[in-house]
Amino acid sequence: MPEAENTLHPMSTDDDAHVKLADETARVELADEAALVDLADEAATMALGAALAADIERLPGTVIYLSGDLGAGKTTLTRGFLRALGFAGRVKSPTYTLVELYVISKLNLYHFDFYRFSDPDEWQEAGFRDLFNQTNICLVEWPEKAGELLPLPDLHITLTTAMGTAPHATRTATLMAQTPRGLGILKHLVLTQPVLKPAK
Repeated sequence: MPEAENTLHPMSTDDDAHVKLADETARVELADEAALVDLADEAATMALGAALAADIERLPGTVIYLSGDLGAGKTTLTRGFLRALGFAGRVKSPTYTLVELYVISKLNLYHFDFYRFSDPDEWQEAGFRDLFNQTNICLVEWPEKAGELLPLPDLHITLTTAMGTAPHATRTATLMAQTPRGLGILKHLVLTQPVLKPAK
């Protein structure tokens, strides 16, 4: 049985533009440097990750912060991102290892999780600074644990759970662009029509 496909429609020209997935699992509102996405379930969170990857794979050097409580969907979004890039293996949050490297074609993607940090200086001592460069893509869970030592993100995504339990929890993702590159990614998300595929 073929997978269902959900398409992100182009943004309208209205000031308060709304962009809906074809199955209406998400709504995206763009206002300057921010976007709000309502996610109906885990599959929609995966779809958002895939939509981001559609542009970011052409932008090595991108840094994305992923904030939210435990179970909010940070790793799920990362999984959707990696699936869209062609990675079919297991994706888990590197809570104990702190970082997981995924090499996809010529792309190096580093998935960080700083949940266990008790002091921001631990990030400095871990020697991760050199990984944040113009070649790698870095997705960072719990960036607040590293304080102000982390490089400025291009995009900061905050996930909140409104109701329900995984995989059917309703979530909201707030996307904030903090650099010109981040704003370009955000605009690409709402102005293009990437095909979004629910997770298997």
